[in-house]
Amino acid sequence: MLHFTKMHGIGNDYIYINGFEETLPADLPALAREMSPRHTSVGSDGVIFILPSKTADVRMRMFNPDGTEAEMCGNGVRCVAAYSYDRGLCPRTQMSVETGGGLRHAALTLDDLGRTDAVRIDMGEPVLKGEDIPSVFAGEPVKMRPLEARGKSWPVTLVNVGNPHAVIFVKDIAVAPVGTVGPILEMNAAFPRRANIEFVQVTDRERLSMRVWERGAGETRACGTGACASMVAAVLNGLTGRSVTVKLSDGELKIVWDEQTNHINMTGPVAYVYDGIYLNGGHHH
Repeated sequence: MLHFTKMHGIGNDYIYINGFEETLPADLPALAREMSPRHTSVGSDGVIFILPSKTADVRMRMFNPDGTEAEMCGNGVRCVAAYSYDRGLCPRTQMSVETGGGLRHAALTLDDLGRTDAVRIDMGEPVLKGEDIPSVFAGEPVKMRPLEARGKSWPVTLVNVGNPHAVIFVKDIAVAPVGTVGPILEMNAAFPRRANIEFVQVTDRERLSMRVWERGAGETRACGTGACASMVAAVLNGLTGRSVTVKLSDGELKIVWDEQTNHINMTGPVAYVYDGIYLNGGHHH
């Protein structure tokens, strides 16, 4: 038997397992493959293990439904920080989380009952140099460079926030050609390691709406790095200020690009869905 908690960050749902208390099976990828299917098992976008760390307050290891391990997930790291505080693994509302993509720092705001309400993550500095995106374009920043797709020219602004993004501003994201133009631009020769493609609508100086074609995944419902990249691109093009709310299909993220530190901070909600006991969990031992 294995205890677990189901949580989500704006619709990105994972199974969280407390490695401080649970006896984990030797084969974590196999457990992720068993627990993730939506009809025959718990159902999730993957499994995240919360573990002791030598370098931070807690360590997270994240596995996709196919058992592959991912470095980092903005929605996941928020939930890890909330769980760690709310369940007593870390007594502080400011904490460090060790991830496959390096350390991330989290700051929690609490509700009236002393539980985590929202979590702010320091996403670090954006990379804006053309070669480092990586892309074939020189210069810094690379903004409004035209790329061809389906007989039309699409001006892209490039931002790397741990992964490569190409941001396109459109009048109406409801009709943006995410599923047709997205995959063509993802594979464009301008991007040696491919790119995530954001379609962004500017509502006003403080609000954006975004849809994203994620590299290797297709259109997804929420992407924290994409929200950060979109906001940076909007600032570079003079379309918004440095503090913006980004609307995604299942919720909103607050993004601030700090002028002093050059760091991007992303704040978003966390939600607990249920605690459960996985009954198949014992047969590996």
